[in-house]
Amino acid sequence: MNRRNFFGVAAAVALSVPAFAGRTTTTVTLTAAQKATLLFMYQEEKVARDVYITLGKKYPSASTFTNIQLSEQTHMDSVEKLCIKYGVNISGVNETEIGVFVLPELQSLYDTLVKQGLVSLLEGLKVGVAIEEKDIKDILDAEVGMPKDVVTVFENLRAGSISHLDAFNKAVAAL
Repeated sequence: MNRRNFFGVAAAVALSVPAFAGRTTTTVTLTAAQKATLLFMYQEEKVARDVYITLGKKYPSASTFTNIQLSEQTHMDSVEKLCIKYGVNISGVNETEIGVFVLPELQSLYDTLVKQGLVSLLEGLKVGVAIEEKDIKDILDAEVGMPKDVVTVFENLRAGSISHLDAFNKAVAAL
């Protein structure tokens, strides 16, 4: 390498160093409990989406179910990305199967909520209220000890759940 090329390369390297200053490439490793929490949250968002899909078919005039199920899909996608990033095994989850869950606790929750929601439109809307209240509490609990990126996603989910809760409460009041 001649002297001119050497100085050109050296200058390019020197100028690029500040662009990378302060960046870290450290990847956080989650504990087994944290990974279980991510899987739970992923499946809990699926419970909400699937209940709203099911009740939306039963009560097609109630747009609250249809509108919010789309948002719940976005919530699922956000948590799915975290699961993938942190190596959470989600291979058993099939998003296309409505009402099917890998966690027995959430399978039971789905079954109970749908049964209650199919009684009447009012009961269905009350199920929406219950789901969003549970999501808000569970998200707050799930944030504890999580890395910053997970907390940021969870805070966005919680804001969405607060909005959904408001929509369901308004729909209940309108009946």
